[in-house]
Amino acid sequence: MDLRDTPAEAAFRQQVRSWLQSHLPAGWGTPAFREPEDPAAHVAFLKEWQRTLYEGGWAGLAWPRAYGGRELGLVENIIYYEEYARARAPNLIHLSVGPSLVGPTLIARGADWQKQRFLEPILRGEEVWCQGFSEPGAGSDLAALRTRGERQGDELVVTGQKIWTSFARYAEWCILIVRTDASGGKHHGLTFLLVDMSSPGIDIRPLREMTGESWFNEVFFDAVRVSVRNVVGEIDGGWDVVMTTLAHERGSSAQHARLAVEVDLLIDLAKRTPRGSGTAAQDPLVRQKLAQFATEVAILRMSAYRNASELEHSGVPGPEGSTLKLLWADLDQRVKATAIEILGPRGLVPKGDPLAVDDGYWAHELLWSRAASIYAGTSEIQKNIIAHRVLGLPR
Repeated sequence: MDLRDTPAEAAFRQQVRSWLQSHLPAGWGTPAFREPEDPAAHVAFLKEWQRTLYEGGWAGLAWPRAYGGRELGLVENIIYYEEYARARAPNLIHLSVGPSLVGPTLIARGADWQKQRFLEPILRGEEVWCQGFSEPGAGSDLAALRTRGERQGDELVVTGQKIWTSFARYAEWCILIVRTDASGGKHHGLTFLLVDMSSPGIDIRPLREMTGESWFNEVFFDAVRVSVRNVVGEIDGGWDVVMTTLAHERGSSAQHARLAVEVDLLIDLAKRTPRGSGTAAQDPLVRQKLAQFATEVAILRMSAYRNASELEHSGVPGPEGSTLKLLWADLDQRVKATAIEILGPRGLVPKGDPLAVDDGYWAHELLWSRAASIYAGTSEIQKNIIAHRVLGLPR
């Protein structure tokens, strides 16, 4: 595979780069600009930025034009993510469930009315989504879930609990997996729902994380009524829809671009950090680690392009996405741990303290990185998928 841009791809890359430079919020990237610290205000800021991207034609690049996208190829999509990361543009993770998971799932499996109703509002940043999959006792083993959906006429009555539900406090909608039939195997009898988070009977309880933030939540459903029209696919046939969602979650093409920026920041940190009579960047052991990280980012990028090429041929994300998830989760954790090794005790000083390095950025990232090997499927699950579905090994 030739990873050099074709003339058309180079022109597209420059177009992305120029647009971002001229449309980023005024003062972005300078000490004069600070994103809102209040969580609700921060989400409002991100919604506004998402609307700016949509109006500029930079939302849903691979989506059909009928739903607000541009129908561009996956390579152009990767180029966009690379330039977006390079510009260190606003992190849209709070809004990511809609564009990254819900949209592709509805395009592939949704009813016509669901596509018409939900897809463009997702791209415009008007509605935030959360993902109601995991439960206590049903995280990695998702099919063991126990939240019930009881059919009553034209509605499903949902009762149960979800946990680790990112952004639930700010979400207008939720993709929810419930058990509608317990008589068969655990992969049978699951149903995939679109749930209005303002529905009576929903109780959201934030979970404070070790970063001090409360992205995760536990969500309780007490006889919540959901129209059967909001079922994606078929009642009792939700597992196949779940697999569509998870394939997109694990095969994200953006992670190598983000990690390339993180490694560049780490190199800059090593150059700025005193060690002995010089800097940490002059330590041969540190230099070896930095070179290793840069090499792994290049490998991750090649893997992302390979997977994109395969996806363009097959049209469906495959289990190879698990290799990407495993690679970037491990690399992310090692990059952040190395930053603290370079900084020593000062690297653990949190944001707001006068002794904090880079306003506590690396301390926060070290804590947050511990989740990388858990969300989007644990590393252990990814290894099982690779062994069984890629290598053909027995269960």
